[in-house]
Amino acid sequence: MKAEHWQFWIDRGGTFTDVVGQRPDGSLVARKLLSDNPGHYPDAALAGIEAVLGDADGLAAHPGRIEAVKMGTTVATNALLERHGEPTVLVITQGFRDALRIGYQQRPRLFDRHIRLPEMLYCRVIEARERIDRDGNILEPLDVDRLEQDLQAVWGDGLRSVAIAFMHGYRHHHHERLAANVACRIGFPQVSASHQVGALAKLVARGDTTVVDADLSPILNRYIDHHTARLGDTRLLFMQSNGGLVEAGFFRGKDSVLSGPAGGVVGMVETASRCGHRRLIGFDMGGTSTDVSLYDGAYERTLDSVVAGARIQAPMMKIHTVAAGGGSIIGFVDGRLQVGPDSAGSDPGPMCYRNDGPLTITDANLRLGLIQPDYFPRVFGPGADLPLDREAVAAGFDELAARITTESGRALAPEAVAAGCRRIAVERMAQAVKQISIQRGYDVADFTLCCFGGAGGQHACEVADALGMQTVLIHPMAGVLSAFGMGLADLRHLAHETLEQPLSEESIASTGERLELMQQVSSQALVRQGADAASVKHQCRLMVRYAGTDTALEVPLADLQTVSATFDQRHRQQFGFAEDRQRIIETISLESTAPGGAAPVQTSDGPPAGSPAVIDRRNIFFADGWCATPVYRRPDLPIGAEISGPALIVEDNATTILQPGWRLVKDDQANLLLQRMRGQGRREQAGTEADPILLEVFNNLFMHIAEQMGVVLEKTAHSVNIKERLDFSCALFGAAGDLVANAPHMPVHLGSMGESVRAVIDAFADDMARGDSFVLNAPYGGGTHLPDVTVVTPCFAAPEDTTPMFYVASRAHHADIGGVTPGSMPPHSVTIEEEGVLIECMPLVRAGRLLEHEMRTTLASGRYPARDPDRNLADLRAQLAANARGLEEVQRMLEQFGIKTVCAYMKHVQDNAAEAVRRAIGNLSSGSYRYEMDNGEHVGVEVTVDRQARCATVDFSSSSPQSATNFNAPLAVCHAAVLYVFRTLVDHEIPMNEGCLRPLQVIVPAGSMLNPRPPAAVVAGNVETSQCIVDALYGALGVLAASQGTMNNLTFGNDRYQYYETLCGGAGAGPGFAGASAVHTHMTNSRLTDPEVLEWRYPILLRRFEIRRGSGGDGEFCGGDGVIRELEFRESMSAAILSNHRRVPPFGLAGGDAGQVGRNSVRRASGATEDLGPTGAFDAGPGDTLVVETPGGGGYGRKTDDSEGK
Repeated sequence: MKAEHWQFWIDRGGTFTDVVGQRPDGSLVARKLLSDNPGHYPDAALAGIEAVLGDADGLAAHPGRIEAVKMGTTVATNALLERHGEPTVLVITQGFRDALRIGYQQRPRLFDRHIRLPEMLYCRVIEARERIDRDGNILEPLDVDRLEQDLQAVWGDGLRSVAIAFMHGYRHHHHERLAANVACRIGFPQVSASHQVGALAKLVARGDTTVVDADLSPILNRYIDHHTARLGDTRLLFMQSNGGLVEAGFFRGKDSVLSGPAGGVVGMVETASRCGHRRLIGFDMGGTSTDVSLYDGAYERTLDSVVAGARIQAPMMKIHTVAAGGGSIIGFVDGRLQVGPDSAGSDPGPMCYRNDGPLTITDANLRLGLIQPDYFPRVFGPGADLPLDREAVAAGFDELAARITTESGRALAPEAVAAGCRRIAVERMAQAVKQISIQRGYDVADFTLCCFGGAGGQHACEVADALGMQTVLIHPMAGVLSAFGMGLADLRHLAHETLEQPLSEESIASTGERLELMQQVSSQALVRQGADAASVKHQCRLMVRYAGTDTALEVPLADLQTVSATFDQRHRQQFGFAEDRQRIIETISLESTAPGGAAPVQTSDGPPAGSPAVIDRRNIFFADGWCATPVYRRPDLPIGAEISGPALIVEDNATTILQPGWRLVKDDQANLLLQRMRGQGRREQAGTEADPILLEVFNNLFMHIAEQMGVVLEKTAHSVNIKERLDFSCALFGAAGDLVANAPHMPVHLGSMGESVRAVIDAFADDMARGDSFVLNAPYGGGTHLPDVTVVTPCFAAPEDTTPMFYVASRAHHADIGGVTPGSMPPHSVTIEEEGVLIECMPLVRAGRLLEHEMRTTLASGRYPARDPDRNLADLRAQLAANARGLEEVQRMLEQFGIKTVCAYMKHVQDNAAEAVRRAIGNLSSGSYRYEMDNGEHVGVEVTVDRQARCATVDFSSSSPQSATNFNAPLAVCHAAVLYVFRTLVDHEIPMNEGCLRPLQVIVPAGSMLNPRPPAAVVAGNVETSQCIVDALYGALGVLAASQGTMNNLTFGNDRYQYYETLCGGAGAGPGFAGASAVHTHMTNSRLTDPEVLEWRYPILLRRFEIRRGSGGDGEFCGGDGVIRELEFRESMSAAILSNHRRVPPFGLAGGDAGQVGRNSVRRASGATEDLGPTGAFDAGPGDTLVVETPGGGGYGRKTDDSEGK
């Protein structure tokens, strides 16, 4: 750092802006300002610099005194969240105008009747006439003249930003370059082409990233210009999401969205490593949210993120964000004390900020004395000079406690309510840490919890206790560590290039040649930013995956044998297995760094020796009640000082709470090292009566167990259906097989697995022991259809127990279970035998030993055995691994709370869900509906509502008798559909468990289409009839028009390829809202393969995939539109479609029109067209095209002149 020159490092967060100034002598000064305080300053970052410099004349009075400003900013993130970016036109390959809107088809919230999709960042679309296939063959040249006409038209309409994304443009750039040149000639100031933004495969993710770049870069440029005008010739650098600095002129929108949090990770690593801590968990708790991260010798990054509903395919620090921060809003809903996910932000902020804000976690800390107004910045009130408002907070918690007592009948003191809020937040934050560590095979006990952020020190000990961690590290600049990290970061340039070649000696050699060119480009990029060419360092890596999968792992570039061995080792560590299978080099990755100009930092504070001085004593509420607690001022603590908790450590920008049972040492670098003292157990003395605080804690814990199981299953499964389409579910059950928690994976599985668990109990109640697991897929014993295989594992609470207290179960859609067609989804089956191997309830594991021989014998049985039993067994092992994780988590919970409390709260959460459904039933009216299907059969339902008793009878007696087709739905499917519908009638978050069915009596006659007897075929009952049951119930209740009413199941393949997908369509409209277009609805939520990946893996050309405009029913509120999907076969294939609503349209409600029916057809290469009907199979040759048009949703309400089909 130059003599007499300052540096400033700034993190503009959602609530606070942190400013660290480095004086010319290397010492530091820090300030914390509200990010939004328009009454006092227009820009927090510049105001902070002026405050540190201490000159009322502002920056103009200090020309040349500032060497550099290094900044992380949320300006782009906020623009993304609020959709206030630059109006942008998307230029995309013809036939794909809606590819980014359709995305990968998953809807964000399973139980919302009104499906709200993120607003797209582009406002116009131009379809370019062009097409290049995966191998670079030009199938249709770019029509430059027409494109220029279209761009001139949008220029005339005032648009100035263009995003260009063509099919396979990441690899074959020619057409994108031509299009970009046209836009530049016209004069567009912002032109983002996908091959320049990120040359990675996946049209949807890369296209979204390109739009993000075009949308945000102009906003950033204006922000940079504003600061440059004020800072003059001062060097201005920005932190990128990847953890590296970049000169302001090179900062792009796509690299900006995790700017601030990335600085925190860099600060954590740089500071912790200097004092010998190498394995780190980052815990960055701010006002709006908490960011957690993991460091084990290398920065962890991801290339695929979703931020504010936008997919971003750019290197970012792997940071997991949870909606639990100081500003998380506290509420009492459905008998449960709830925290977040909404935040008060900085405006209005928490109640104590004197701006009419709501109660938040910050207020809870203030109410308990964990924050002391006398030791907190006085920046509140009209003059920004008042302390936190203690009186308002006390009154707020008094009012909340009184309300809880009135509504729940459980008397709680205000401080108990505040402590309960903190506990809920701590458990949520601890679960976030588990997701980035324990779920990936790391033992957190071996890590140091690096705590930073304004609110981190107030919760660090409790989060560590919740995780079993022994050590917490708090740097002197922890309260502003993200800003501090900006000052320590390097210049960084990351480049990626898609290769998509089999791993071999030749591809390794080819990679080396490409990397030489990439290194030259990266070095030049850093030199242009002021780096010394000799200081640039490069790290080369490969992203490698198994052929046919999407999961790529990063390995260092080396020789073939080393790359193969390293990949297998990492795959085994991450997923539990390695395969003898072709490996693919997906991407080449290059990371280039150069020093960022950081000067030596002086952070030591406090006298070198002496005893710590108590400056005050304050009454603080801990677990055992109020306690007169010593207060210490951190800068005054001498090096080597030791303090035993409880204690309050205060400083200008942070407060640290040393909990009872913890010890603090100030090390020689002025860090606070917090260590748990021995003998501190986590066994809690919790009662068995329902408590509003513990009700929320256990609701989250039970759901967390099911979610943890799901993560393990997704990672360890071999089949694409499970690993990538996410066609699975995991759940926790009570002793009687009653559902306690079902992670929101696949809706058709919700509520149906309990029947399978009860079938296991009925068959093996007297023959179960620790280490046993059972398997079944029988549709007549709780199953759905044969590909859905369920594994059930009993959980014994104590070694001496002979009766299980709980069960965990996982259900997964296997790629093939036999049957007359590959994939086990035959369109015309008439008996269960034709659909595959029927697995009646049988042992899979006994005393910890996998019964592989018996399982192989079963899979090989029947007329149509499983085609790939090795793959079935691999997926069964994954399900067993998922169940094992569930058992581990249950055991942890039992150790913490005890069996009586856990069992009691399993019942309490079900009671809580039942009460929420009862309240919803109280607003319903009785009704009936007859729902006709394309095959002439029907679902008949009568719902009788007893408002006084707040219960309902759901009677399906008028449904068709058992069908000769495969549209029979097993009883478990019918129960799942009923559970789903009544859960969606509750308009806020409640636990998903057996309690939701308790107020309902469901009548389904045996021998009907919804409760068939063997040997009825059922494959379409699970995927098609389930949708019909849902819509029939909505029709009877009058609450929602019909959605597309089908999953549009498509399979195709030959001896070399097999593929299965389900297709989205239109959602039904309801009172006050239109139906969403091009979404999965109701009982399915599986992913769809990206268009470019589909063409890489299969001999297919996706000619068209767009919204079928106008297919939704008209009305006051229109139904959502379906889609059109055209697949051209490039070699001979067999294909089949299994669907509904090709004859009978999805109904409208309250005078709304029905949606349009769908259509399945084959357009032959000869030009002839063949209609396939709702279900059909056909043989396709090269050049034949399958066209699937999915139905629209029904409209709601009679259209008037005023409504115009909203």
